[in-house]
Amino acid sequence: MSGAVLGPSGRPAPEGAPAMSGPVAAPWVPKTELGRKVASGEIATMSDALRTGLPLREAPIVDKLLPGLHDEVLDVNMVQRMTDSGRRFKFAVTVVVGNGDGFVGLGRAKGREVGPTIRRAIDRAKLEVVEIQRGCGSWECGCGRAHTLPFVTEGRAGSVDVTFKPAPQGVGLAVGDVAKPILRFAGITDAWGFTEGHTKTTVNYAQAAFGALVRLSELKVPPEDSARLKIVRGPTGTSILPPKEEMPPRPMRGGRRRGGPPGRGGPPGRGGPPGRGGPPGRGPGPGRGPGPGGPGRGPPPGGRGR
Repeated sequence: MSGAVLGPSGRPAPEGAPAMSGPVAAPWVPKTELGRKVASGEIATMSDALRTGLPLREAPIVDKLLPGLHDEVLDVNMVQRMTDSGRRFKFAVTVVVGNGDGFVGLGRAKGREVGPTIRRAIDRAKLEVVEIQRGCGSWECGCGRAHTLPFVTEGRAGSVDVTFKPAPQGVGLAVGDVAKPILRFAGITDAWGFTEGHTKTTVNYAQAAFGALVRLSELKVPPEDSARLKIVRGPTGTSILPPKEEMPPRPMRGGRRRGGPPGRGGPPGRGGPPGRGGPPGRGPGPGRGPGPGGPGRGPPPGGRGR
């Protein structure tokens, strides 16, 4: 039994079965009507799932319909409250997710630990995914490609008021640093941005930018106008984001360093062992020979050094 291969249940697996490399994740069991339709294959795309009007309550639905979803942490803020027993600290995390091809979501969560809070914020952002419209709404361009916004859109959160306008091809994202990943994850490469209010509040700025895209997704355009203006709703099959790759494992701390600086010599002594890389000894006589790491401090011939 020492060399037997264990199966998922912990019992010996039949011959030829692959060995287990770690704990097996539990299979997804859908709990909502939309989840059951996605699991059965009745709904195969995210656009169809959003058009059903059913509430999106399960993150595995997005994982199955939008594989390779990118995520980025926009803000990590520590909040605290005073209680009878002392201060209680929590972390507030804001995360944006998107595929770079028409789908984007924004989520926010709070928790005592940063890692689990980020994962919870990512799951909440997946539940807020919206399908936006793209086109070429700039009168300076007229290329007909879906690289910018088709119309002017606005969003507001707190004191921050954001306005996005279509831009010609080649301008890039002329917006703030907080709104750039939100537009890029949505698949927009060119846009003008105008803001008012206290934009240093990262959370309000991000929510205002995402609210502008939500208003753009709720805009209803007749099919004949969409065809005339070449407006694209949802994915086009080409993402502007690079393929998502697994992060390489980080090196363990506390290991032995290689190629570091030379060691320092010990304290000056009389007739002691040679130092490593330290200054030459001060004792007179020809006994100052080179050590393994630098000139040593050997004793003079005929006795101990002075």
